[in-house]
Amino acid sequence: MPKSDIHPAWYPDAKVICNGQVVMTTGSTQPELHVDVWSGNHPFYTGTQKILDTEGRVDRFMRKYGMGGADSAAKAAQGTKEDAAAKPA
Repeated sequence: MPKSDIHPAWYPDAKVICNGQVVMTTGSTQPELHVDVWSGNHPFYTGTQKILDTEGRVDRFMRKYGMGGADSAAKAAQGTKEDAAAKPA
């Protein structure tokens, strides 16, 4: 037999709150759940994608690994020639 009085209280209609609005109800050990992301605003479920480029990190990555197309490969080759010319022998 399970021990009595060791389980937390169960709330079958717990409110899930996102940005101050109740978005759904579910069962939980907490009466209210505050979330930042849920299926209604997550890019995977909504079909939108946002790339946050902080300080040009995405561009730097693309240049480093040559993933920007033909023009980026040409720029990368030109950059190595300029670097070689700038270095003293």
